[in-house]
Amino acid sequence: MDRLFCVIPCYNEQEVLPETSKRLKEKFLGLIKDGKISEDSRILFVNDGSKDNTWKMIRELHAQDPLFQGINLSKNMGHQNALLAGLMTAKDVCDVAISMDADLQDDIDAIDEMIDKFHEGKDVVYGVRSKRATDTFFKKFTAESFYKLMNALGANTVYNHADYRLMSRRALLGLAEFGEVNLFLRGIVPMVGYNTDVVYYERADRFAGESKYPLKKMLSFAIEGITSLSTKPIKLITGLGFFIFFVSIVVLVYSLIRFFTGHTIPGWTTTVLSVWAIGGLMMISLGVIGEYVGKIYLETKNRPRFIIESYIADEKDEEVFGRSDRR
Repeated sequence: MDRLFCVIPCYNEQEVLPETSKRLKEKFLGLIKDGKISEDSRILFVNDGSKDNTWKMIRELHAQDPLFQGINLSKNMGHQNALLAGLMTAKDVCDVAISMDADLQDDIDAIDEMIDKFHEGKDVVYGVRSKRATDTFFKKFTAESFYKLMNALGANTVYNHADYRLMSRRALLGLAEFGEVNLFLRGIVPMVGYNTDVVYYERADRFAGESKYPLKKMLSFAIEGITSLSTKPIKLITGLGFFIFFVSIVVLVYSLIRFFTGHTIPGWTTTVLSVWAIGGLMMISLGVIGEYVGKIYLETKNRPRFIIESYIADEKDEEVFGRSDRR
């Protein structure tokens, strides 16, 4: 029977953690009773440098029930790095892993269908939102624009999929081969390949606490994903450069015709607009190129993507957790 690990990154989740652990425990006990997963399956919380009592609560959960295990990162490493830390630790002790957020917006009941598809031979199963009925117009518009922009600029992602997914051990080992420091798992996981499928679910409102992805962070996340996975923006700059060069030739020909036919060349307005327009495009272009140079700079440093300060696990996993890759 397959051993399942549910990996949940946590940052200041003390308000929602009691309910999340309660619901997940009920779900795991039901799956064990139905014979879908083994009795030594585990729920793995990853504390991403929380400033509240999140890590204390994770330790208390483990003391009450070995079903719960925990990893404590040395500092706040960011959601994607925290998620990777959990997956890379779990890959050595599980047959299959499911990643999800702690806020209970992901439908826990979708786990059943994910497990069924895994038993059918799927290595990666994506949890995909079926609709956005509960979102405001602004939230729906920005979220859908996010996915469309990502795919348009070459960062291939699964539409309306965040980080709620199932991955087999084989897929996790494939993911471990990717050594990027600049992480965007939503774009990297599809690169792993293997047999994939999707499970549709309705995303609920956050149970408690505040969203960790406001608009500003979503925009930053989009830029990170695009520049980490695609060089299309640089190609667009090249195309824009050729277009401006073509326009400049047309303007030159027009100016010469006006000069030789004795007409006064309209000067000030056209010149000012041209200088500001081209200057602005140059600044934007330099900014895009700078993003890529910065990515190269960070990749060449090869800094650790995460560092594990401590962990809590039962005797069966303690040795593996202790020697797991902390980078």
